[in-house]
Amino acid sequence: MRHHEHSHPALLQGRPAGRKGHRGRAETDPEGGNRQTPLNHCLSCVLTELRICNFAIIDAIELEFADGFTVFTGETGAGKSILVDAVDLLVGGRASADLIRSGAEEAEVSGVFSLKEASPVAQLLHEQDLLERGATEVILRRILSRAGRHRIHVNGRPAPLGVLQALRGLLVDIHGQHDHQSLFRPTVQLDLLDEFGGLADARVAYEAAFARWRELEARLTERRDTLADRRAREDLLRYQVEEITTANLRPGEDRELEREKLLRSQGRRLAELVQATYGPLYEEDPSILQGLGSLTGSLKELAAIDAELVEDRDRFAEALAQLTDLAQRLRAYRDRLEFDPDKLEKVEERLDLIRRLVKKYGGSLEEVVRRGEQAQQQLRELETGEADLKELSVQVADAHEKVAKLAQALSRKRTKTASDLEKRLERELKDLRMAHARVCIAVEQESDSGGLKLTATGSDRVEFLFSSNLGEGPQPLARIASGGELSRVMLAMKTGLAEQDRVPVLVFDEVDAGIGGAASEVVGKRLRHLSQHGHQVFCITHLAPIAAQARRHFAVTKVTKDGRTVTQVALLDKAGRVEEVARMLGGEKITPTIRSTATEMLKQK
Repeated sequence: MRHHEHSHPALLQGRPAGRKGHRGRAETDPEGGNRQTPLNHCLSCVLTELRICNFAIIDAIELEFADGFTVFTGETGAGKSILVDAVDLLVGGRASADLIRSGAEEAEVSGVFSLKEASPVAQLLHEQDLLERGATEVILRRILSRAGRHRIHVNGRPAPLGVLQALRGLLVDIHGQHDHQSLFRPTVQLDLLDEFGGLADARVAYEAAFARWRELEARLTERRDTLADRRAREDLLRYQVEEITTANLRPGEDRELEREKLLRSQGRRLAELVQATYGPLYEEDPSILQGLGSLTGSLKELAAIDAELVEDRDRFAEALAQLTDLAQRLRAYRDRLEFDPDKLEKVEERLDLIRRLVKKYGGSLEEVVRRGEQAQQQLRELETGEADLKELSVQVADAHEKVAKLAQALSRKRTKTASDLEKRLERELKDLRMAHARVCIAVEQESDSGGLKLTATGSDRVEFLFSSNLGEGPQPLARIASGGELSRVMLAMKTGLAEQDRVPVLVFDEVDAGIGGAASEVVGKRLRHLSQHGHQVFCITHLAPIAAQARRHFAVTKVTKDGRTVTQVALLDKAGRVEEVARMLGGEKITPTIRSTATEMLKQK
């Protein structure tokens, strides 16, 4: 459903009053934001539409968005985070049939994004043949099925999950309520530092050199182990080579010898059988061939008289020629037969040798020959192995030296970046009403027994330390007791790094937990600031000061319809925003004073 009812009298269903949305046409909303806004020089992509059907407790919703800062507010449990889950699904989030609305067989989420042709997202989709040249819109669609056949489409074409997951780091970045915990991990802190310092190229160069060094090290270890194993087997290899080489084997020799053995062992009987055939056929007087030959003249005369017999004459002549040829071949075969017992014994001895070698080294004579060649090759490698090992050792040492130099250079850049980031974060925290906060980013090179400890990310261990009060020494983030302080530190990092971040669409899911008072207004201003510097920002919040800073405001409600609970989402106009901000300030009972305060908050942004 495109439009939804809401208790606020001035609230309009998805669009401001008196305006009908048309794709591709810019429109101005009550707060000055543009829906379907043409992309500017610093904004590479905008989420313009989100459609959700039979997802969790949402039956059907179609939302249209603008650039800038957008908030979603509503009571706890109304379904605000379901919207985040839907966007997460579009960029490769985990799919589960449990997300399908009860009673439905499929759930569907689709999103329409406007993008620049030269953006990283467009380049990725061009490479995958999922975006036409010159196109400035991409439609992501994901369908969940209880049958287990979940489907993905990009611009109407089937696509693998990996494409959506690749878009997560290029198109959308989602910051959830539990991102605070990820900040405790040194690996995450290291990545944040490198991101802030623009050290991606230095990291790539180091990682390539590190991978090459580890590859050479692995080859060196393998070569050493192989040579050690062959040295232990050297005597055996030499014996195998000598035994197989001395045998002077030829491929196919065993089959030739088996035939020769047959002929020699059965020679007498073969000769008798040949003679029994050859004698009457050719050798005796008169022979069969002589008798048949005498018929040739009669058949010739018959054919001369009656042409009908020409073919028969020719067939007789051909048969006679074949019998003559057979007689000649039988005589040649008889002449080759030998009855020498000594030669038969030698053939049998040779066959016995071949059989022993086949049984010992493989299933065939060819395999024995191959094993001999392998043993010879291994012996040659033993002779040259020491030289190869020495050369490979030099390559490993050179690669290690290169990696160590790159690690040192990367560490120096990180140390400088840490100083700059400390100042940036302290400024951000000061804006978040933490005037005495101190941030210390420790960059320490680690060592082991071999000297500098080199890992896939360098030689540094990075740890963010924090102190919120004067006179207190900085402590690891994990020891910060206050959830509100941790939330502000996390937001300071997100906002402090966002201008370096090229991901255009940022989604914040209740990351303001534990924040209140004046700090919440500052958080709202910081999020609005992000939306003015290359990002489209979405935020789910329970705080009125943050909601008041947004350009567009959606209310999320949970209602009962036809005996079932459904989530509805609607765009608020100015009057609707006053009512919603007043509700966030005062709860169910909204007094004129609270309403006046809400009005002032919306004017002051």
